[in-house]
Amino acid sequence: MSNNALYTDLSGYYDLMCADINYQAQSNSTHRLQQIFGNSGQRHLDLACGTGPHIYYLIKDGYQCSGLDINQPMLDLAKQRCPDAQFELGNMCDFEVTKPYDLITCFLYSIHYSGDIQNLKNCIQSVHKALNNGGVFCFNSVDKNYIDNSLFAKHSVIHENSKLSFGSSWYYRGEGEKQTLKLSIEKKTTEETQRWTDEHSMVALSFDELKTLLIPYFDVHIFEHEHDKITAWDKASGNAIFLCVKR
Repeated sequence: MSNNALYTDLSGYYDLMCADINYQAQSNSTHRLQQIFGNSGQRHLDLACGTGPHIYYLIKDGYQCSGLDINQPMLDLAKQRCPDAQFELGNMCDFEVTKPYDLITCFLYSIHYSGDIQNLKNCIQSVHKALNNGGVFCFNSVDKNYIDNSLFAKHSVIHENSKLSFGSSWYYRGEGEKQTLKLSIEKKTTEETQRWTDEHSMVALSFDELKTLLIPYFDVHIFEHEHDKITAWDKASGNAIFLCVKR
């Protein structure tokens, strides 16, 4: 299947695929970071917003939210979940806004969907232009040097008399600026078993390399990938939250 095909064809299963993600905790943590480091503004844009779960919770914190995604079926579901938010079909590596934002987010490691270093640079520049002074860009990332190709995350849920099993894993060959996100879905009923697989080519870089790209535009803070407390990255883990404040 081509890039985004699995997400397009199975967008109705996306929330089940991400059922083990604590969107509320991620959103609450982002709100705290914005209060501490940001400009206290409440205009929010979520890049690669998917079906809008982060927007759902940030609206509850008083934000005026918008979402951008490259996948229209996802945006249709997001609009159902968050009718008061604004949604736009577009590419996070090349977007413009008519009115700047105070907070821009990009979660679930979606920053890596930039694909290559040049597109990532374009994304960073687009975000910088789209933020008010003192605005915050918050996202999570994985360091290519910490990827364990043998690790595979999997969870299952029961939905409409079917057992759905979802799997994901990172793969990095040890050099270059490309890594792969491998995805799988299995739907099992008493009558049949269906399986879908997909591989997404994503940009690979270390946290030091990522910080170097961000520093010309932002004051950069790197935190442990935790949502119940704010702790500086200890340089021992391969997942982190980047908090970038526009100069």
